[in-house]
Amino acid sequence: MEILVTGSIAYDYLMRFPGKFSDYLIDGQMHQVSLSFLVDDMTKHWGGTAANIAYTMALLGMRPKLMGTVGRDFPDYRAWLESVGVDCSTVRQIDDVFTASFFCNTDMVNNQIASFYTGAMAYARHYRIADVFNGKPDLVLITPNDPVAMTQIAQECRENDIRFVYDPSQQVPRLSGEELARDMQGAYVMVVNAYEAEVIGQKTGKSLDELRQMVEILVVTHGPRGSVAYHGDEEVRIDAFPTDAMKDPTGGGDAFRAGLIYGLMNGYSTKIAMQMGSLSATYAIEHVGTQSHRFTPAEFITRFRTHYDDNGLLDRLLVQA
Repeated sequence: MEILVTGSIAYDYLMRFPGKFSDYLIDGQMHQVSLSFLVDDMTKHWGGTAANIAYTMALLGMRPKLMGTVGRDFPDYRAWLESVGVDCSTVRQIDDVFTASFFCNTDMVNNQIASFYTGAMAYARHYRIADVFNGKPDLVLITPNDPVAMTQIAQECRENDIRFVYDPSQQVPRLSGEELARDMQGAYVMVVNAYEAEVIGQKTGKSLDELRQMVEILVVTHGPRGSVAYHGDEEVRIDAFPTDAMKDPTGGGDAFRAGLIYGLMNGYSTKIAMQMGSLSATYAIEHVGTQSHRFTPAEFITRFRTHYDDNGLLDRLLVQA
């Protein structure tokens, strides 16, 4: 099975400031801010939506192909992804720039000051699926990326009858209602959180029922309250997999998508696929860093059955692994 995951590939630089930013912001001087914060620590993590999704897919036993543009600092990241089973042959390296990077400084009350360097991601619009993939993939995931690249890939999928997943997430504020309505049309699955679903509805002027008619399966996540899938006339709801050890919610949504798509593409019911997504998300949020979680298929199945009931169907994971 050929799964092509397109989207951002990035480094995350996370810092901690042992004070409160607000103590250094002076009333009446906000028009000329020039501040530098001395931080106690900094960690560097692998990141980017597409890479995060591909990573968790690989843990589940898939070998997804990753499609995106990276910079000259990618070799160590490539080695990491390939070591866990992600195929990077469809990644294109741009030697004139650095890989996209997210820089985030968090203070002691969890206020954040962040910057995102687009870097090589800006070159994604210059590559089509046909430029990097020989043949026709079984599924393409369209995740946050250069907005032009997202539109082009959606169009290429429709023109070539390629099944695709539309996951605009962080780019929902950037994309217009017209772009969102056009690019989601005909998707096999669209995955958004509850807030994004509201924004998409406002931007496109479409009700939830109308959005449901535009895609085969619409999945809306509600964080700790679980998620709901709309599939034709069917409405499937699940509760979130419980955890008492959440460390960082970042990356939970990406892991959810990996588990969900793995389940759907391997013939599991929508409900079980969503539950696989929820457990995958739980693994991710129990660690700092979007690719810090690890599990084997056997460990995944054992933990799954502590909360959900698959009637033995997940045993196929062990055979495929």
